[in-house]
Amino acid sequence: MISASLTKLRRDQSGATITEFALILPALMVMLMGLLDLAHNMYTAQMLQGAIQQTARNSTIEGAPSNAAALDQRVTTAVRTVAPAATLTFNRSNYRDFTGVGRPEDYTDVNNNDTCDAGEPFEDANFNGSWDIDPGSSGFGGARDSVLYKVSVSYQRPFPVFAFIPGQTSVQTMEVSTVLRNQPYGMNMRPPVIGRTCT
Repeated sequence: MISASLTKLRRDQSGATITEFALILPALMVMLMGLLDLAHNMYTAQMLQGAIQQTARNSTIEGAPSNAAALDQRVTTAVRTVAPAATLTFNRSNYRDFTGVGRPEDYTDVNNNDTCDAGEPFEDANFNGSWDIDPGSSGFGGARDSVLYKVSVSYQRPFPVFAFIPGQTSVQTMEVSTVLRNQPYGMNMRPPVIGRTCT
């Protein structure tokens, strides 16, 4: 009698599906939240990229520096439609031309040690009297200058997937940048590049 009951219990399949589902549910939820988190971050990045492209184009016209706050506010508004509590940081650096964006000032490395040492000649592209690893000047620049427009965004992740993935935090941070050249609305009065020596 007991043997027959144990055999019947072993063969009973009722409740197996719900048990199996309960076992895979945590992994399924983590995967689903991970996909939603990834999709949200990608969408936010696309919104940010589109907004800064439009704003950067509007920044190339004469008189744009006087509207800097309004231009940056357009980017903030676009991003906050997706991430309402996002914190945005804006930075503009101007250069003489595209070739100088994010590159150190040219110098002659006489002793081949990849450093601008005292006495080695360099081109002072930003006219500050010293060699710079980034010769950009802050702000919109003038006519025909190339402007690097960077926007950094931080916001709380909407899904708690970060708790299950090593190395992730509750705050998502991304930076998007674009480079555009100011329109020729006037003469660029910058003097030619000055040759100097490193100190």
